[in-house]
Amino acid sequence: MPDASAPLPTGTDTTHRSWVLVACLLATFISAVESTIVATAVPTIVASLEGFDLFGWVFAMYFLTQAVGIPVYGRLADRYGRRPVFFAGTGLFLIGSLCCGLSGSMVALILCRGLQGLGAGAVQPIAATILGDLYGPTERAKVQGLVAAVYGFAALAGPSLGAFLIDLFDWPAVFWINLPIGLAAIALVGVSLKETAARPVHPVDWIGSLLLLVSGGALMLALVQDALLTPLELGAVATIGGATAVVLIWHERRVPEPMLAYELWRQRVIAVGSLGSGFCGALLMGVAAFLPTYVQGVMGRTPVAAGAVLGAMSVGWSVASFATAPLMRRRSVRDIALSGGACMLAGTGMLLGLSPASGIWWPAAASLLMGAGMGLCTTVFIVAVQGSVAWNQRGAATCSLMSLRVIGQSLGVVGGASVLNASVAAIDPGVADSALDRLLDPAGRASLGPEELADLTDVVARALHDTHLLAMGFAAATLAVALWLPRGLRAVPKPTPPA
Repeated sequence: MPDASAPLPTGTDTTHRSWVLVACLLATFISAVESTIVATAVPTIVASLEGFDLFGWVFAMYFLTQAVGIPVYGRLADRYGRRPVFFAGTGLFLIGSLCCGLSGSMVALILCRGLQGLGAGAVQPIAATILGDLYGPTERAKVQGLVAAVYGFAALAGPSLGAFLIDLFDWPAVFWINLPIGLAAIALVGVSLKETAARPVHPVDWIGSLLLLVSGGALMLALVQDALLTPLELGAVATIGGATAVVLIWHERRVPEPMLAYELWRQRVIAVGSLGSGFCGALLMGVAAFLPTYVQGVMGRTPVAAGAVLGAMSVGWSVASFATAPLMRRRSVRDIALSGGACMLAGTGMLLGLSPASGIWWPAAASLLMGAGMGLCTTVFIVAVQGSVAWNQRGAATCSLMSLRVIGQSLGVVGGASVLNASVAAIDPGVADSALDRLLDPAGRASLGPEELADLTDVVARALHDTHLLAMGFAAATLAVALWLPRGLRAVPKPTPPA
């Protein structure tokens, strides 16, 4: 790994870096919270806009466009500097947030989520790159632990915040909450961050970005809507997605600076850290997108109770993230990642024991365990990856990890939605989407007869049990990937005793 005592690169003013850190934490917060704040709002949105079969796309579209945007913004930041790209991406994110709250149909909301995701592709990755410029290796573990804690808190407090905003206002507020926070982050970066360094020119791989968008969108469509497509339509969509993916790989191997940084993946730490972050992202959204539906739709609890369950995951994530920095001084990267993977596997195992009669403490305890595991893994992965490359590759390495995390989040939502739709269709082919919409709406739920309520609750409980099995698979994959890490590797070098 690079020398931990290496000096910071020149050209970036570090005088006001505390304020820049605050701005980057605010940017991390709005990017992360927007991935999950919709979770507890989904029942209310579905009741207002209708379209139970499309609700997975409210998450998936955001992650798809975000994943496409991340590597493009990385290249643009190298060419034009961090400040203008951060301003442009955050501004686009805020415009998308405003439009989401004004949507009058589920299709319009999904399209606006795509616009929001395009902006989000710049918000967190460029914020992380800025911090990589400002803080040296010896400070990076502490700073990244703080960033990971904020990310975990935001992503998992999102449902609680969403429930609070829905109770106080209405569902558009879960999108409009981003506006004042994002504007504050833009203002702080504008005032506090100064860049003067000469920047190399990096071409932007627009063709690769378009191919990734088409292939990812087609494959997501095949997964999410498989129960609604005819075999011919499903085959055509899957063929388009697969063929475009093959063209994408062919194209990326022939451009001088590909969107996907293949050369970095030859380093085991980067490959494992990126894959591990991807599986963590899949687990996060595989739980956060569907566990509130179980708590509200199956257990009959309020949005506030569903938010509290995921709030326990936020607590576990934040505590574990803060604990990782001192742990990295004493334990290897592999040991910490394996411990995190074991916690995630235990938590998903608890989800399989959920039933409609379970007390609220059961899913909350499972969430706490999973949050602790993700806090350990995400922090140690990013510190190890950033410490394994020189400064001039840190942006690409960070974007590689974050791209895989976002792709994993997409996989978690899309895979979970596909399993949910397929399981509902297999358990009760005659169940109508309108009946499921009523189950998630408190007023509609009250109008259901006892027998109909029991039947619908059973269908949704059994279908969501299958999504929990998928989440366990993501946890097991994270644990398996962590086994590939080199033994004895430390993200933070041991301090050298004085002579």
